[in-house]
Amino acid sequence: MEIPEDRPVFDGEIATYWFDHGILVSLSKPVKRTVENIGRNVALVKEITGNQPMPLLIYLKNSPVPDKQTRKYSTEQLPVIYKAMAMVSKPGLASFIMKLLFGLQSPPIPMKHFTNENEARAWLQQYL
Repeated sequence: MEIPEDRPVFDGEIATYWFDHGILVSLSKPVKRTVENIGRNVALVKEITGNQPMPLLIYLKNSPVPDKQTRKYSTEQLPVIYKAMAMVSKPGLASFIMKLLFGLQSPPIPMKHFTNENEARAWLQQYL
């Protein structure tokens, strides 16, 4: 995935963001998530989106496994900033992340994994 040069791009600690046809796009960074940097990221996303939950297309990267407190906090914050999340990655990575974050419970927002970017975008259209 290439970061676009024809629109505003917002660079955060854990991801880089931009808009594409009403969808917030995120290029994940391979850094360990903590309650602190997730909190700063939530503030950044709220600033970018005008505090309106948006559909998110996220390109996942491998990153260190966060601790239990960070996973809980991240799960609580998802519906605050996102309407739905389409995750694009190699097979297996998104499934591992979803199992890690949500265990036996359902995710707090609609989430789906894709290996194909176009399919991910098509799925997110219903949340615009």
